[in-house]
Amino acid sequence: MNATTRTLPGTMAAVLLTGHGGPEKLVYRTDVKVPAPAPGEVLVKVSACGMNNTDVWVRQGAYGTEEDAAAVSTWRRQGNTLTFPRVQGTDTVGIVAAVGEGVSPDRIGERVMVDFSIYNRDDDSLADIDYMGHGRDGGYAEYQAVPAENAHVVDTEMSDVELATFCCAYLTGEQMLERAGLKAGERVLVTGASGGVGSGIVQLARARGAIPYAVVGKGKEQAVRDIGAEAVITRGVANLPQAVAEATGGKPIDVVADLVGGAIFNDLLRILRPEGRYTTAGAIAGPVVQLDLRTMYLKQLQLHGSSQGTRADFRRIVGYIEAKKIRPLVGGVYRLSDFHRAQADFIAKDFVGKLVVVPDAVAEQSA
Repeated sequence: MNATTRTLPGTMAAVLLTGHGGPEKLVYRTDVKVPAPAPGEVLVKVSACGMNNTDVWVRQGAYGTEEDAAAVSTWRRQGNTLTFPRVQGTDTVGIVAAVGEGVSPDRIGERVMVDFSIYNRDDDSLADIDYMGHGRDGGYAEYQAVPAENAHVVDTEMSDVELATFCCAYLTGEQMLERAGLKAGERVLVTGASGGVGSGIVQLARARGAIPYAVVGKGKEQAVRDIGAEAVITRGVANLPQAVAEATGGKPIDVVADLVGGAIFNDLLRILRPEGRYTTAGAIAGPVVQLDLRTMYLKQLQLHGSSQGTRADFRRIVGYIEAKKIRPLVGGVYRLSDFHRAQADFIAKDFVGKLVVVPDAVAEQSA
């Protein structure tokens, strides 16, 4: 490890997930050992970390199993890598404070955005994907050790908090659109469009030259229009297919990017044109849905499941940021020590975009 590490503290503040269960399983402590970067790694002094639905579902053990949808289970079905205590948090932005063996000390001082994915393979297959905050510690802490190749310098004037709104949500959204093959000029319907992934998809669709239509909760319509939605449908309308047809002027929907699931699932398949594509990476309204197979096969539909993204997806996200094709949506900023309130507000969903957590020392410096 680089000699600069000697100037670092021995302990740090962090939020530890101590087991599956309620918010009481999240414990804020100030005596957690600062991790040492292993060979090929860098140590990031965290300045901001974005929040995600996965944090909540992993805490709750809400992913089920293929045999039992109600079973308490964690995110990864290829073999569990979650151990307790675990520091969650995927969307880390910060400064390289130290380097491990084999990493140039010139990297110390770089401001980086962390690609949170643990790829486990050299190709673009996501069959064995894992992530920081699950298979190893994440960014709800003052320091995080990450592979050097996952720490990316981004040429942008955005603040650390703004930069922390992108990684997980936009990487997930970009892979959804990649998997569905969304092309310029096509129309995509985005559910849950005021959340982190949904608002990202609206912008990513525009970056591809596609036309996004959005389903959002009441009171969030204008905020989603402002980021590029062609039209907005308020969640809970009596006839969703009819409302979408009116919004598009009767023009077809080529792709549905669904983050909601639940009771509207079959309506979303009805909305798709023949040979349309459905893609999902979430199910905030319910993971177990009713599917009329006749709708799927008679309309020649494609259904795509998606989670996280590839290295190439991440590089495109960085390119979009640097080209100013996508912009941050900060829904709120919280101190690390106020994590319980942050997650409660996150679950309430009374915001647009992303919530971001910052270490207390960072909050005090910017106060």
